Amino acid sequence: MAAGPPSTVAVFGSSQTQPSEPDYVAAIRCGRLLAESGFQVATGGYAGTMEAVSRGAATAGGTVIAATAPDLFPGRSGANEWAHIEWPQPTLSRRIGQLLDISVASIALPGSIGTLTELIVAWNGSFIETLSQRPPRPVIAVGEQWANLIAHIAAEVDSVVELVTRVDSVDDAVAAVIAQTR
Repeated sequence: MAAGPPSTVAVFGSSQTQPSEPDYVAAIRCGRLLAESGFQVATGGYAGTMEAVSRGAATAGGTVIAATAPDLFPGRSGANEWAHIEWPQPTLSRRIGQLLDISVASIALPGSIGTLTELIVAWNGSFIETLSQRPPRPVIAVGEQWANLIAHIAAEVDSVVELVTRVDSVDDAVAAVIAQTR
């Protein structure tokens, strides 16, 4: 029997991270580890850690999907050079939705308000899946910045903190995706 298409993992992160920064290097490793583990990678397609994850996956022979938002970011000229497929979306919510719709799991790398938004939408999607009697898709948050924030949000809005797996490294994130999807 022939194998099906590879599963896709959405990876969220900062567009401001520079190649000289440790988070950029870690994001390259994240993309590479995902591709080496047989996953396609989907990102927002622009610079920073999105570019780094794309670069890591592409150089490891993986497929990279970029969900861009040209109307929202008219100063950005298409997806980064490492993307194989670009799916332009008309709004930020459609962009995030597209990434989550095609993914079996999501990873949030360190980032700012945009990454937080993506993490919250992924978390909410997993919560809704549990209400619908479906297994929740894994949501992995990398880095200490998310630890207190996730616990605080879960307590304040009475959500299920266990739906987000908080890890310290991209190695741990990819291991968690593998453990929770296979």
